[in-house]
Amino acid sequence: MNSAGGVWLACIDMQRLFLEPGEWFCSSGIAILPNCRKLAEAAPNRCLFTRFVPARSAADAEGAWRGFYRRWESVTLEAGDAGAIELHPDLKPLSQDGRIFDKSTYDCFASAEFADFIDRAKPEALVLFGVETDVCVLATALSAVDRGIRTVLPVDAIASGRKKAHAAAVKEIYPRFDLQIELTDTASVLNSLVNS
Repeated sequence: MNSAGGVWLACIDMQRLFLEPGEWFCSSGIAILPNCRKLAEAAPNRCLFTRFVPARSAADAEGAWRGFYRRWESVTLEAGDAGAIELHPDLKPLSQDGRIFDKSTYDCFASAEFADFIDRAKPEALVLFGVETDVCVLATALSAVDRGIRTVLPVDAIASGRKKAHAAAVKEIYPRFDLQIELTDTASVLNSLVNS
């Protein structure tokens, strides 16, 4: 690991599961892929990747997740394509050993390994990008805020399967945390945070 502090980046759930045709296909995720790649390439030693890993089956899920996976049985590991949890081919070569964190919930900090890594890294700022704006990105951003981490969201590098939900999050939800969450764009991150 690099020395503590500085800017760290987290590429959230840019996986085949969401970026290839299927029940959870997020077409707008394809549109942000070039910006996600630019960000990951700009700071390869400070970029973390997360993957959302569905339950093996609805019966294996806990609590309300059982009903969730009964509805989305096709994406469970038993019923779906196990390879769908892999990072998108454009991003997978940029990932480094020990920098891919699997999670079974929306919040990246629910992965003990991810949380421990961030705690040790002590970032001055954490740049979050990927999918989805109103689900995993939002859950992770709020956890980062609770930990006192300056949280940066390049709006042109986050996306949702629902355009209205993306717009509502960007226009109404994130601005409520304007002293802790900074909305910006990829170019500004590259110029001001990564390349400074």
